Amino acid sequence: MNGGDTALDLAAKRLESALHVLEQRLSQRLRDASAEAGGLFDQDRANLAAELDAARARERELEEAGVAASAALGRAIQEIRAALEGQVQEA
Repeated sequence: MNGGDTALDLAAKRLESALHVLEQRLSQRLRDASAEAGGLFDQDRANLAAELDAARARERELEEAGVAASAALGRAIQEIRAALEGQVQEA
């Protein structure tokens, strides 16, 4: 014991020291958890961006298929009209 330190003073100093160590460890755990959560957020954002790119590519494919189907339908309509006009002229 130091000159004026009582058992209670020593216990209070040990408690204060233990609390300081605990606060440091909690701060480090919070920093680690924040870094991990940030990494997960970045990973989720990257996954969503990849899914969005895939959806946009699929949208373009569907639009192209729609244009091709519309053109084919237009040609079919013209052929049917031409065939019907041919029948009308023959009659």
